[in-house]
Amino acid sequence: MTSKISILFGALAIGALVPLAAHAQGVVGGAQNGADQGNRQAGPVGAVVGGAVGAVTGGVNGLLGIDQRPRFHDYVVRENRPSIVYQDSVAVGAVLPEDGVEYYDVPPEYGVTKYRYTVLNNHIVLVDPHTRTIVEVVQ
Repeated sequence: MTSKISILFGALAIGALVPLAAHAQGVVGGAQNGADQGNRQAGPVGAVVGGAVGAVTGGVNGLLGIDQRPRFHDYVVRENRPSIVYQDSVAVGAVLPEDGVEYYDVPPEYGVTKYRYTVLNNHIVLVDPHTRTIVEVVQ
């Protein structure tokens, strides 16, 4: 009986969370948002299911969203920001050095207020300014 209740809660959580997770930003943001929503609606089982659904949805959409990436890329190109030579791999999760990297504000119309951007090896990246961690590479 307990496994049936767990399955029921999981199914309810997935149904309730998919629309909410669609608004999540990135894998980390999506997982956190999904887990929070799932926990509120279905307890610990909902948190586990919601975190997984949110992470997948956030990873697909990214922080900027599919339709915003080309516009943001064009914006950065127009701004003509210098590209910094970076010796390591330009990838999500990389932590940038404390010195030698300049960060720029993302315009409000892109809805990304928590992060900044920079250009590394001709790749535009979104960075958490508090941890200097790359959170998205804009293609």
